[in-house]
Amino acid sequence: MKRNEDNQQDQPNNPLHGMKLKEVLEFLVSFYGWDGLGERIAINCFLSNPSIGSSLKFLRRTPWAREKVEKLYLASIPKF
Repeated sequence: MKRNEDNQQDQPNNPLHGMKLKEVLEFLVSFYGWDGLGERIAINCFLSNPSIGSSLKFLRRTPWAREKVEKLYLASIPKF
């Protein structure tokens, strides 16, 4: 069995499995815009001179902020 197949079986109930943080952030920015994202999650990387790069850098080092972004993403995607 290949390594990727093992990883897919390890997290069968994780809706974010296989999603990259960049993809999640790009979806949220396109859906809400930077202003809307900053209103929903009040962190400086969304409020002051926001960019994908600086936001990713902050979110990768800050688990509580990443968790908020992931929760907003899950609440924003249509339920299939």
